[in-house]
Amino acid sequence: MDILKQLKALADATRLRLYLVLLKHELNVNELVQVMDMGQSRVSRHLKVLTECSLLSSRRDGFFVYYYAPLNHDNQDLVQYLNRAVRPGSVYEGDLQRAGEVLEFRKQQTKLFFNRVAAHWRRLKNDILGDFDLSALVLREIPETEVLADLGCGTGELLPDFAAKCRRVIGVDSSPEMLARAREEAFGKDRNIELRLGELEHLPLGDGEAGAAVLNMVLHHVSLPASGIQEAARVLQPQGLLLITDFAKHDQETIRKTYGGVWLGFDRKEMLQWLEDAGFSVETFQEHPVNHGLIIHVHIARKSETKRSNNGKYRQV
Repeated sequence: MDILKQLKALADATRLRLYLVLLKHELNVNELVQVMDMGQSRVSRHLKVLTECSLLSSRRDGFFVYYYAPLNHDNQDLVQYLNRAVRPGSVYEGDLQRAGEVLEFRKQQTKLFFNRVAAHWRRLKNDILGDFDLSALVLREIPETEVLADLGCGTGELLPDFAAKCRRVIGVDSSPEMLARAREEAFGKDRNIELRLGELEHLPLGDGEAGAAVLNMVLHHVSLPASGIQEAARVLQPQGLLLITDFAKHDQETIRKTYGGVWLGFDRKEMLQWLEDAGFSVETFQEHPVNHGLIIHVHIARKSETKRSNNGKYRQV
């Protein structure tokens, strides 16, 4: 009966459009209103039907509910068939283009935020961390390696210390202002530090270029965290180490407004799924309470020799 309900739901043109968009992207209702150019009540009604027949899943993050279409073994044939409808010039291609524009707007807002706060970013971080020395933890856990990638390096305060342990350090950030501060931090100290402008979802590094990588308090600023983890896997060598620090899931909207970010932290189960899907095995997990009732999660994971294929799709199911 489930398949009959699902096929009946997808027989509606609007619901099929929504489903094809949410197979590719995770969006909230307001964003879907922009993509579909429809009223909110109409979009919400169709989302309810798709969710009730298990075609969509959702999760709440602060004031917003985000929808996505889970991918799994049971629906892969149906998804493959439906994706054939996304042809050049089709209404479905237009929907995906507008969804891409919505996500690009998210990214631009993040860049503007970091350009604005670059000058006093350390003070903002210290207000959250208090007496907890996160930098010391990261430096302690990162091994000596030929090439280390600091993904989302920000103002680059850790780059000189990384350079003392590693032969070459690559700092990546999407904010020109942040990289300008990082350049000042590294100037004249070490010649083995290289700065590159780029986004975590499309890293400016080659396949297997790094032996270790750090995502230090950066994933909650990324629209698609799973894509950032996938990219980290791509640029790491087999058996390469990935260290991720970020907030545990919380409900403090004021933190997001003050310190930026797309997500209010992450549930550990969600993070473990993303790591597993990208071909990592977690070796160490730590929890550290900080200011404002927040908790920092630390995941240290190792890339496997061969990455499990999932047809390029990585979603929690």
